[in-house]
Amino acid sequence: MSEVLVPAVPAWFQNGFHRFLRPFLKRHFHAVAVDRQSREEIGSDANEPLIIYGNHPSWWDPLIAHFLNRSLFPDRQFHAPIDADALEQYSALGKLGFYGVRMDTTSGATAFLKQTTAILDGGRTTVWMTPEGRFADPRDHEAELMPGLAHICSKMHHGAVLPLALEYVFWDERLPVCLAKFGTPIRIAAFPERSKAEWREMLSVDLRRTQHELGELAINRSSDPFDNLIGGKSGAGMFYDTFRRLRSVFSRKTFRTNHGEQFE
Repeated sequence: MSEVLVPAVPAWFQNGFHRFLRPFLKRHFHAVAVDRQSREEIGSDANEPLIIYGNHPSWWDPLIAHFLNRSLFPDRQFHAPIDADALEQYSALGKLGFYGVRMDTTSGATAFLKQTTAILDGGRTTVWMTPEGRFADPRDHEAELMPGLAHICSKMHHGAVLPLALEYVFWDERLPVCLAKFGTPIRIAAFPERSKAEWREMLSVDLRRTQHELGELAINRSSDPFDNLIGGKSGAGMFYDTFRRLRSVFSRKTFRTNHGEQFE
């Protein structure tokens, strides 16, 4: 049996990508914000396996995941499964920790399990997954999670699994806000006898609970519970903001770019 190798991620390439990613996110989001309390409760040993699994509301999810990994888990290398055909088309993604999977065949599913296990066993890594298997609105909780994640959890002996809820909302500014909230870490060693079906149910319940909690925070429209990881743009745009700035000069009022008070 051939050895399963962990995909190599060139540091120079990944570092260059993040020099591009942060300003790119700042141009497109007013904030990328993480619920402070859930962030403080993560606590994991970088040498232990860690899987972060979340809902899949947007095209932005892989970029946000890579940014969150660099910002919150700097001692861990990002890895994430991606459709093998997409990886062939965008081969540069392989240099960022993405690895190809074909979940529509038995051999592809087996290869996914072996590759993911090898990555987790390598240490100082994080595997990010979106087990819904499709784009879904944050309020859509009907999709069953694909079985691969539960299978991996049932075979692991230690480490943690961490639910992550994501939402993209428009509040008071022209640009959207990306909100993120982690659920309670699930310690693998606490459930040594849990079956794949039981894992699948627990993982689903914990993810949906985390989504519900983030939804409540989004409805409240307050940035107080969140830490903003970027300083994104605010205002209505260059031309209108220029007019507003001139008007403030003539009226002798302080010009404020922000329309609201979130993330000031």
